Amino acid sequence: MKESNQTNNEQNNPLASAPLKSLLLKYSIPTTITLMVNYLYNIVDQIFVGQGVGVTGMAATNVAFPLVILVNAIALLLGDGCAANMSLCHGAGNKEEADKTVSHSVTLIILSGLLILLLCKIFASKIVILFGSTATAYEQSLSYLNIIAFGIPFQLMCPAFTAIIRADGSPKYTMKCMIIGAVINLILDPIFIFNFKLGVAGAAIATVIGEVVSGLMCLLYLRNMNTVTINKQDLLPTPKLTKKILSLGFPSLLTQSLTAFVQIIMNNLMRKYGSASIYGSDTALSVYGMIVKVYQISHSMFVGVSSAIQPINGFNYGAKNYKRVHDCYKLAAKTALTISTVWFIIFIVFPKFIGSLFVSDDLIYLDCAEHFFRIYMGAFFLYGINMTTASFFQGIGKPKRALLIPLSRQALFLIPLSLILSSRFGLYGALLAVPIADILVFIVSILLIKSEFNSWRKSDLL
Repeated sequence: MKESNQTNNEQNNPLASAPLKSLLLKYSIPTTITLMVNYLYNIVDQIFVGQGVGVTGMAATNVAFPLVILVNAIALLLGDGCAANMSLCHGAGNKEEADKTVSHSVTLIILSGLLILLLCKIFASKIVILFGSTATAYEQSLSYLNIIAFGIPFQLMCPAFTAIIRADGSPKYTMKCMIIGAVINLILDPIFIFNFKLGVAGAAIATVIGEVVSGLMCLLYLRNMNTVTINKQDLLPTPKLTKKILSLGFPSLLTQSLTAFVQIIMNNLMRKYGSASIYGSDTALSVYGMIVKVYQISHSMFVGVSSAIQPINGFNYGAKNYKRVHDCYKLAAKTALTISTVWFIIFIVFPKFIGSLFVSDDLIYLDCAEHFFRIYMGAFFLYGINMTTASFFQGIGKPKRALLIPLSRQALFLIPLSLILSSRFGLYGALLAVPIADILVFIVSILLIKSEFNSWRKSDLL
């Protein structure tokens, strides 16, 4: 009976039968737009602060950005872990565990947001120093962080529930949630910054209001999910299932956490070596922060593609349809490589134009932006394959292999290289570590995926 139910489940589910290109578009575009809008919160703040407050204000908002990344890390730990197990359970015809997985995750997401808020309010002054604030930007950094802390529970809900709602088959819903929140932020930013003359505090208030609206809309969706049911008796997390959720989501947590750690290290390197350069610490810090935030827009496209293949691969791997999993990866890898090449050209050809969107009347700032972009993005055309491969292993329930890719890039290559090269070449050495790390992790990704598919061929799975 169980085999019969699983067969019917596979035949009736579009993840098993719909054309891969249409599925990739269906799942990747809404997710990409959702994440782009999420990152636009910070970019809009940066643009309005740059035009209304100046380089010091931009440096202040950049100091708080590692916190945004860390909150997203916790969100993806819980959201991606839940979504991955949902897809695997649906592929295997185990609806009961899928229901429990979502119920557990709702509680974990809400409690995590409240805990991070509490920690930020207690340690705000220490956090801004740790994250690289200069003396001139300290007060504005502290003001900005203290305000955006109130939006953390809702900021965490959006990417976490995005993964779950996408796995439930409604990727367009979270796109609507984020767009509404972003529009609110876009409208309120100039009002608070220019009309009310609140500076970086005004940008933070606008961000929090937008996040609250988006988060509440995501919560409302949970009342009427398509493929799972949230049960009150399952809201209390059990150690066994919680461990499973966390293990599947851990690659996402590690990727984002290491990204935040890199950001913190680079902020401090910008502060240290910027003071010895023609640009100064505040300019180096603000330009680096601007580049990272623009990079997040392109990054969201890769996350969209990578996230799109997770439910497809998870379902078909659980249903033992290995050929479809293989074909899905190949399509996603080609798509990601195309996207990364296009963005590489944009970053190399138009660095000053991108920089002028934030600060248009500072020649030193624009010169710094031109040099920083062309070094930092020097191997960006290879970036897409790395994320796609990590997501592939996460989707088929092999978190250890998925972990190896971000762990190699950030911890093994990027962090040591940035410290070694900056001590020798200053600012440019720190930036040069990024393209070198991208090349090395591309090699790691290719070796891992070839090894996996070769083992499938030896076992006659392909």
